[in-house]
Formats: sequence, structure tokens, C-alpha cells
Amino acid sequence: MTDPHTHWSDPLDAPEAPPRAQPPPGCPAAHRDSVPLSGLEFQQTPSQLYRSLRREHGPIAPVLLDGGIPAWLVLGYSEVSYVTSHDELFARDSRRWNQWPAIPADWPLLPYVGHQPSVLFTEGAEHRRRAGVITEALEAVDQFELAHDCRQIAEQLIDAFAGSGVAELMAAYAHALPMRAAVRMCGMPAGGADTEGLVHDLRVSLDAAEGDDPVSAYVRVQERIQGLVREKRARPGSDVTSRMLGHPAGLADDEIVQDLISVIAAAQQPTANWICNTLRLLLTDDRFALNVSGGRLSVGQALNEVLWLETPTQNFIGRWAVRDTQLGGRHIRAGDCLVLGLAAANTDPQIWPDGHIGAENSAHLSFSNGEHRCPYPAPLLADVIARTAVETLLERLPDVVLAVSPGELRWRPSIWMRGLTALPVEFTPVVG
Repeated sequence: MTDPHTHWSDPLDAPEAPPRAQPPPGCPAAHRDSVPLSGLEFQQTPSQLYRSLRREHGPIAPVLLDGGIPAWLVLGYSEVSYVTSHDELFARDSRRWNQWPAIPADWPLLPYVGHQPSVLFTEGAEHRRRAGVITEALEAVDQFELAHDCRQIAEQLIDAFAGSGVAELMAAYAHALPMRAAVRMCGMPAGGADTEGLVHDLRVSLDAAEGDDPVSAYVRVQERIQGLVREKRARPGSDVTSRMLGHPAGLADDEIVQDLISVIAAAQQPTANWICNTLRLLLTDDRFALNVSGGRLSVGQALNEVLWLETPTQNFIGRWAVRDTQLGGRHIRAGDCLVLGLAAANTDPQIWPDGHIGAENSAHLSFSNGEHRCPYPAPLLADVIARTAVETLLERLPDVVLAVSPGELRWRPSIWMRGLTALPVEFTPVVG
């Protein structure tokens, strides 16, 4: 996430970008077999594409981002683990990128890679300081209270459609619940047009569809969070925002705004897709059909299996090489961009040689790895939100089934996030 008006302009301060240079030998653009990270195959059946990329290129594949911008896609579990564990070689400050002269001002991926004063782009001691503030603010969240709040939110959402016997769960439930939980944790009033607008703009800025304007959406997100920080500076409460403002590290308001956006975005979009992908699994896989209603262990297994096989964050951009180095048999040049293929790494046949994903294992990379992984206890809080959402729905609507055939479900056209466009269901109407 980034501020499109200011901070990502550091590499683009010249009024006119210089002509695009020819890629040097070894640069991913020099490979004629670079694969565009786009197209229907990536959007609907990415696992098949990851397998073909592995066969052709090994654990590191040369790829092209929007507009033909070259990068490396890190496919291997060991390689992703190595990259995320060696910040001295593969760092987060995107100003290192050797492709900035080729990036237009309206490039759609700027909200991902444009440098700004967020914890996402800090390094070393500064990252530890910023991440420490987030960690301590989140650690103070009572998980039992969060579960109670999520249950209450879930009940309210279900009440709105329970009497009709039909619902589209992606919009009416899976997206709405984690956002309401996240803004409540951060001290923002739940409900209302302002919060609903934040939900929409976060989705657009993180995962823009055709015709969306992610840059403008991010500006609106930032304005809403700036207002929240001003309010909590004046009237602090028992919430994440107030705890960040009162932390001894003394973060500036603009730093807190950027870091809150990261916290809320991570709590909403990926968790919404985690909820919906888990419901899809429970409603389409016979292994769960016999004991899903009231079967808490089955819900837990489904949640974990989704993180392995349909992880909400498929790919993450990225890391930038600090100096020339070798990775997975490839020569990586200083300033090259590496896209972390979290979904590909989770299904790497090197760690699952027999083809069976052990869903009971929690060593997936869905929350990344290393110093820049999701700060503790964020994954635990996300699990509370997702588990409560799934269990409450199944308890309230025990005979819920898909309203369409499984083959009619469609994934959002994104290479970054894995989530359905819609999850239509039907059930016996519940009156009262």
C-alpha cells in the first residue's frame, strides 16, 4: 500500500521518465521465455501454471508484470524461505528497483510497490521499532473478547438474510465480518457509509478489477484513516489505534496512518477470502460433508487446508536484491524484483513428494516468513475471526448448501489474491 501523491515519486522525481533501457544480460527481461503474470490460467487455475513453470524453469521463473515489466517469481518453498530469511540480500525498500525508469506514473501495481513511510517498506532497526509497536498493540487484544465480538457481528449479518433462504455469502458475510471486526479493534465505529466505503476502497486498492482506479481508492482509504488517527489523538480509548499512538516509540501520525492501513488491510481482504475459501471447501468436499455441522475439528482442518491449497495471498510483491547474487540456479542482479510465490511454495512437490498435502501441518508460508512476516499475534487474531465466522454460520444455518454447481463458482481475476467472485447458497429460512 502506498500514498500515490508523494512517497512513491522518489524514483520518479524527474518530470519525464528516461527512455526504457535495454535489459542487461541476466536480467529477467533478457529471457525470451519470460511468462506474463496474467491471463485466465493464472486467474482460475494457478496451481497448474505453477507446475508448468516449475517444470520449465525450476524454483525461480522469469516473469513479466503489468506492462511487460520484468521480475522473478520465486516458486520453491526452500527458496521463498531463504529470501524471506535473508533481508541483507533481499530487502523490502522498493527504491532499489532497477526498473523504476520504465514505470509509468499510472502503473496499476504502484499501490503494492511504491515506497512510502509504512512498516511494510522499513528495514533493520527501523522495521523492528515499527513492527514492535504493531505487535504490542495487537497483543493487548483480548482473543475471547474478539471472538465474542465476531460472534455478535456474525449473528447480525446472518439475521439480515436468514429469513430469505438464500444468500450470496461473499458480499453479505465473508467480506463484511472481518472488516467490521478490524475497524472495531482499531476504534472506528462499525457500520455506516464511511466504513462500507472503506471496505470497497480497500478491496480496489489491494485487488483492482478491470475499470477500477486503485490509486484513487488508496487516497480515500488514507483520508479515512487520517481522520481516525486525529480522533484518537484527541480522545484515546481501549483500541489498537490509541495504543499505537500512546506507545513509547513515539511514532508520528503519518507513520501510524500507514501502519494502520497495513493492519486493517491484512485483517480484511485476506481474512475474507480465507473465510469464503473455507466455506467453499466445506460445501464442496465430501470429506467434510458428514460431520461439518457442529464439527469444530473439521472446521479447523478446513481452515488449515485452505492455507495450504488456496491461500488467500497467492503472490506477494516483493523483495529487491541488495546486490548481485545466486538463487535457485539463477543470477539475480542488484535491484531485481522478486515476487514471493506463496501459493506455489505451499504446494512445492519438494516438500510434498507423494502429492499429499498434510493439512494438519502448519508450516505453510501463508503468513510469509522471517522478520517481515505478519507480526505476531496477527495470524492468531485472523484465525479467531475466520473460525468464528465459519462456525457461527454453520451453527445458525446447519443445512446450508451451494445454490449452484461447484463448477459454476468463479475465482476473482487476480494473480495476487485468491477469492471467489461470489458464493451463492441456499438453506431452510430461519424466522425470528
